[in-house]
Amino acid sequence: MTAIAPAAPYAPPRTDRRLLFRFFAVPGMVMAVWGARMPAVQAAAHLGPGRLALVLLGAAAGMVVGVQAGGRWAHRHGSSRLLVAPMAAFGVALALLGQCRTLPTLILGAVLFGLTHGLLDVGANACAVHCEIAYKRSIMAGLHSSFSVGALCGAVLAAATTWMPHNLLFAIVGAFTVLAALTARQGVLSATSLDGTPPHSHKPTDTRRAPPNSRSTMWLLGALAAACLWAEGAAADWSAVHLHFLGTSEATAATAYALYSAAMAAGRLLGDRLTTRFGAPAVVRAGGALAAAGLGCALAVGTSTAALLGWLALGAGLSTAMPSLITAAGRGGPRAVGTVTAAGYVGLLAGPAAIGALAALTSLPVALTVLVVMAAAVAFLSPRALAPR
Repeated sequence: MTAIAPAAPYAPPRTDRRLLFRFFAVPGMVMAVWGARMPAVQAAAHLGPGRLALVLLGAAAGMVVGVQAGGRWAHRHGSSRLLVAPMAAFGVALALLGQCRTLPTLILGAVLFGLTHGLLDVGANACAVHCEIAYKRSIMAGLHSSFSVGALCGAVLAAATTWMPHNLLFAIVGAFTVLAALTARQGVLSATSLDGTPPHSHKPTDTRRAPPNSRSTMWLLGALAAACLWAEGAAADWSAVHLHFLGTSEATAATAYALYSAAMAAGRLLGDRLTTRFGAPAVVRAGGALAAAGLGCALAVGTSTAALLGWLALGAGLSTAMPSLITAAGRGGPRAVGTVTAAGYVGLLAGPAAIGALAALTSLPVALTVLVVMAAAVAFLSPRALAPR
């Protein structure tokens, strides 16, 4: 009788993982360029703060619709189909925004910009969940760190090209984004793990049969995602204001968000190793406790040095939370990823405004204690949400 050779050991799809880095890093660059040149967009269209807020609201509305629609599409047709086309459209939307000179056209362009970003966000995260399953260890935090690296590169690019008209910069970055998407098309088509293809099989799994999370777990995952991105939005909008409130110079105040971002990126680079060794519940719980204790002590002390350390602790502590929440949501398939992502973006959009309203009624340090409470809630509730099932 002929002996049957044992199957070769399954090698993790490293090519697929490297491919996904592109779909996280390039959107980070695009978002940083868009945000950094926002004053030029405002000046070109002669917009006041109120009208600019309408443009940003249009982008936010488009993003929320995009993540919801993307979850349903990926559930039916596969996650990898939300990579190439949405990223190419994302680049086109940025280039179009550079040509807009009136409020209506800017709002329409912003809606398209947010919509394509939302579709791409769901596609990239859902594919990352499948790729992580194939790896049989945590890779999500590392993928999310590439978004931070892309954002850093975009910010440097925007700062180095302030002499260039924003419409030309948007066109160049948009063309680069389209090119990056199209050159990845063949890799996406030949990928083995982005749609949940099991090892040694050419037949994709049916993502509709993924074991669902319970409804209570989904609500909890969404609430924790909202809390994490609430803190992220508050750090972007209020960290420098907090340092200025404490009497620092503008240069020192600007370093607060830089420290937060650097700590977030570093924590995500280390996050996969920590999660593989200790498990996501333990790592996110410890990180939430660090974030709550660090920022809480900083607010209690009330000095500029303590404040800088507090924002750094917030970034490091919450760095692994969102990637772990996306992984946990992925147990329920792409629609669950879209739902949790949408909840997170609601927190990202609503958080800074809520902090401002509370600060107007009390004081900024008191308003920022909301972030301490949220970080403590992440520490307390994450073990229940992230426990393996």
